[in-house]
Amino acid sequence: MFTLAEVASLNDIQPTYRILKPWWDVFMDYLAVVMLMVAIFAGTMQLTKDQVVCLPVLQSTVNSKAQPGTSGKADFTTVETTTGQGEETSMRTVSFGSAPTVTPDVPLSGATSSQYQPTESGQELKKEQKDSLGRKTNLDFQQYVFINQMCYHLALPWYSKYFPYLVLIHTIILIVSSNFWFKYPKTCSKIEHFVSILGKCFESPWTTKALSETACEDSEENKQRLTGAQSLPKYVSTSSDEGSPSASTPMITKSGFKFSADKPMIEVPSVTILDKKDGEQAKALFEKVRKFRAHVEDSDLIYKLYVGQTVIKTVKFIFILCYTANFVNTISFEHICNPKVEHLIGYTQFECTHNMAYMLKKLLISYISLICVYGFICLYTLFWLFRIPLKEYSFEKVREESSFSDIPDVKNDFAFLLHMVDQYDQLYSKRFGVFLSEVSENKLREISLNHEWTFEKLRQHVSRNAQDKQELHLFMLSGVPDAVFDLTDLDVLKLELIPEAKIPAKISQMTNLQELHLYHCPAKVEQTAFSFLRDHLRCLHVKFTDVAEIPAWVYLLKNLRELYLIGNLNSENNKMIGLESLRELRHLKILHVKSNLTKIPPNITDVAPHLTKLVIHNDGTKLVVLNSLKKMTNVAELELQNCELERIPHAIFSLSNLQELDLKSNSIRTIEEIISFQHLKRLTCLKLWHNKIVNIPSSITHIKNLESLYLSNNKLESLPAAVFSLQKLRCLDVSYNSIALIPVEIGLLQNLQHFHITGNKVDVLPNQLFKCVKLRTLSLGQNCITSIPDKVSQLVQLTHLELKGNCLDRLPATLGQCQLLRKSGLVVEDHLFDALPSEVKEVLNQDTSIPFANGI
Repeated sequence: MFTLAEVASLNDIQPTYRILKPWWDVFMDYLAVVMLMVAIFAGTMQLTKDQVVCLPVLQSTVNSKAQPGTSGKADFTTVETTTGQGEETSMRTVSFGSAPTVTPDVPLSGATSSQYQPTESGQELKKEQKDSLGRKTNLDFQQYVFINQMCYHLALPWYSKYFPYLVLIHTIILIVSSNFWFKYPKTCSKIEHFVSILGKCFESPWTTKALSETACEDSEENKQRLTGAQSLPKYVSTSSDEGSPSASTPMITKSGFKFSADKPMIEVPSVTILDKKDGEQAKALFEKVRKFRAHVEDSDLIYKLYVGQTVIKTVKFIFILCYTANFVNTISFEHICNPKVEHLIGYTQFECTHNMAYMLKKLLISYISLICVYGFICLYTLFWLFRIPLKEYSFEKVREESSFSDIPDVKNDFAFLLHMVDQYDQLYSKRFGVFLSEVSENKLREISLNHEWTFEKLRQHVSRNAQDKQELHLFMLSGVPDAVFDLTDLDVLKLELIPEAKIPAKISQMTNLQELHLYHCPAKVEQTAFSFLRDHLRCLHVKFTDVAEIPAWVYLLKNLRELYLIGNLNSENNKMIGLESLRELRHLKILHVKSNLTKIPPNITDVAPHLTKLVIHNDGTKLVVLNSLKKMTNVAELELQNCELERIPHAIFSLSNLQELDLKSNSIRTIEEIISFQHLKRLTCLKLWHNKIVNIPSSITHIKNLESLYLSNNKLESLPAAVFSLQKLRCLDVSYNSIALIPVEIGLLQNLQHFHITGNKVDVLPNQLFKCVKLRTLSLGQNCITSIPDKVSQLVQLTHLELKGNCLDRLPATLGQCQLLRKSGLVVEDHLFDALPSEVKEVLNQDTSIPFANGI
């Protein structure tokens, strides 16, 4: 037999799983345990007690074939027997009516050959027993044991013999069916994970501490309690409620967190901010819940398995009840047995008693009662399974009781598990729902963020940029700390990879803020904050992956002067919708677009009348449509970089106010169209660097007002004399070409201040070069120059001289006469500098307060 402990291990469910055991499952488990005890008790009784007891039944008529002297009928007989030792023993058999004669101490086989004669009723007769033949044995007991064993198997119904084992098997099947969904490999991992997360969510400090605080924020009692907290430092203050969002501007309003008063979790905590460890644990729970939902919500295997095992239990109940009803009457106390061994014992029929029949009858009635209760519970479970849609779960009640109106409804296995938990305690799902709310998650992030990024820590991250402005760069945070808006002297604020950035009304304190950077940061603003930004913000940088990330309020900043857009604007889904509202930016002067445009967006023409600078930096995508440029009559600076242009666009020639043109990093091979630049009277700077230009046409002389010409990183082999006819030229950059000779006409450029010819094939410097006495920057590095003329001393305004990478043996001592040249501005090999006379080195090592400028 099985012990109770061994069989009970089948029902060994972890204590934490009890939250998934509704009352009917718990009740059925207890019923199964009772049925198990009934089976074990009945089985033990059958093994420890006698099974059946049988007595022979005498025939009512005399058998004609019986031996003579055998009589099966007597009224009263008294037999006296004398043992071999002379001791006399009296044996008496009393027969009433026609009852057969029974002699207990005489073997059954001798009953048919008895030589004793019947006597008259009521008379005592004595007769000397004949001497017994052979040795006396105890064969009668063995015969009874033999008959009892045979009749147990022949006469006793099978249900009486196997009833305890059937009950045990049925009970084990019911136990397995009840807990199979906890053990099945494809469901047990999900259930275990769910129970683990649910327990952590229930006990999380976020639900018991921080969430309770936010739930009380809207109550009048809590507001009075918080009035005394105004003496705290400003950098731990929460975002303001000032202002309300308008219909035209996307705003974030403050969400209150409140629950009904009967919820146990609503207790005003003594601590207002979660510690770092609790905050990290809560954030991890949010992530676990999000991933678990995505993993479980896409299937309904757990639900189907539970329904299947319930159906199996119901079918099992019906089966047990049906066949038990047929065999319940077979358990009887009396049974007739015909063992067919009369050749051994002389009797053909026996009447047997089953001494366990009464107890088994009672146990069977108890078992049937338990099965009936079990079956009714199974039917109720099926009714519950199909009465409501268990594959859908709504948090509507939680949303009504709290301010977490964004808790989503769930479906499939996730919904079924929550329905099962509700049967245990609805408080679990209420607290679990908090971790499905983005509002709750954002509030947690905000509290943790403000706790980590204090005013002092933010002050340490403030630096000064190249424009000598105070700048703060925040990278990959969960939000914008409240203490940021207490940095009232901040000039530039950079927010990068902050998906939940919110700008509250407190930004109005930052009166010096004029530049804002939003890199992959779709920030939301409150109404008061937007009003401040609309009136004060001058420069905005927005970097995005999809145009939808550009905040809609960007297009309403009417006082914005500079707008920098960096991202994809040319995809089929975007269709440049992000630039449709540029017409509202009436004061915009600079528009910088770094994208993958194939044409200049027509929407840019909305700001064309007042736009002074347009910059388009492509990623190598060919810009083919430029007709919109003609409308930008006020553009003074135009940059078309990396646009795969092969020629100078004709639309540029209509920009009468153009002063600077930059066509860097294109595929321009010829610039014959440069003759048309004569109509651009104000053009002073032409940048054609990083192209494939082979020669410079002589028509360049028509650009009379040109002051800066950049032709570096091209394929030039010579400089035409026409270049040196540009008398106003102050900067000439022809670095990294294949130029072998500097024309003597360079001496005509009396206004030249910056000359760059680094990375060419020049081997000789003409003396006319040193007639350009206004030169401040002279870059001659990486050439084949063998000597520097002494006339270099004529460049009295020279501040930067690059000679590194040539074939020089020495430097002229006249370098010391270049009054503004210092060692920091002299780029040359160390051994050449060390070879200079000491007095020259002393002059070059002197400090100077004159600022260095290279004009690039």
